[in-house]
Amino acid sequence: MQLSKHFKLEEMTKSQIATRNGITNIPGAGEVKNLENICYEILEPVRAKFEMPVIINSGYRSLEVNRKLGSSDSSQHTKGQAVDFEINGIANIKVAHWIKDNCDFDQLILEFYNPKEKNGGWIHCSYNEKGVNRKQVLVFDGKSYENDLPEMEYTFDKMGNEVIK
Repeated sequence: MQLSKHFKLEEMTKSQIATRNGITNIPGAGEVKNLENICYEILEPVRAKFEMPVIINSGYRSLEVNRKLGSSDSSQHTKGQAVDFEINGIANIKVAHWIKDNCDFDQLILEFYNPKEKNGGWIHCSYNEKGVNRKQVLVFDGKSYENDLPEMEYTFDKMGNEVIK
């Protein structure tokens, strides 16, 4: 099922945990609608800006899959309101800053961020059509959370291309 121009339901529900454990990971109609919302509000604008495919690491998770991961039952992934993703070759911090400045979102987390690894970790972003989106921005280094994103440090190479430090 196509959720938006570039995103399919299959990529938003794919789960190695579910496959390995024989767990069903199929969203209901409400969760599918939420996945469509996150595609239109977050993922499609990101894809348009960076003109590269967005790689989905985790989208919808059934409660059983979520529990196997050790995540909270209140995770927005279980409602189809959150997605973890990255873009190969684009620094996650750059994408996160763009989302922060240009998209409506509930929560934006730069997860397992390490400033020494351009593409280390991933971006977690959620969107809630019902109610006010909190615009909460966090960085998680694997141990603790900090508010807001670190500043980006960059230079330009000999060809004039931006290089994130």
